[in-house]
Amino acid sequence: MKPKSSSLENKIRIKIIFFIILIILFFSFFDLWLARRVLPRQIDDFSDSILCEEEYLEKSSILMVIPLFENKSIAENKTWCKYVLSLDKTLGMHGVYHTYQEFLVENRGEDYIRLGMQEFYKCFGFYPEIFEAPQLALSKDNEKTLKSLGFKVRGYPYSLSHKVYHCSDTGRYRNSFIDII
Repeated sequence: MKPKSSSLENKIRIKIIFFIILIILFFSFFDLWLARRVLPRQIDDFSDSILCEEEYLEKSSILMVIPLFENKSIAENKTWCKYVLSLDKTLGMHGVYHTYQEFLVENRGEDYIRLGMQEFYKCFGFYPEIFEAPQLALSKDNEKTLKSLGFKVRGYPYSLSHKVYHCSDTGRYRNSFIDII
């Protein structure tokens, strides 16, 4: 039979470990909350064919542009291109056509990606350096191809630590909810 003091010591150790875990979780969530408050905000699904709420457009310093939404190039709307440039925001490419799992199911070659880059260039006069796949769905092969083209590829870690809004409030979570967390 074990002495009672040993059993009591074990219970105390378990409570201390549990308390330490709670403290770690609290500070992890607090750090994430604080990071989302101070790091740059981004808006996805930005195109001349999608309504984008001015409130979230103003809050965002990064705009992720769809170059060929519904097979229509952003470069066809020169007024919109000039307007976007006048906002003086960081611009990135959000897919090429922004179809469902566009970069997850099929391997997209350089020509496919360059088509989006070209339409982006025709609109803004420079090539994008940042890429984010629609629905953040990206295969390893496509990520490798994008990086070989010089892109900084963004995915889940970025979207967890930054507030990412969506034009027309079409994301997994409503923009008003993203604003709170």
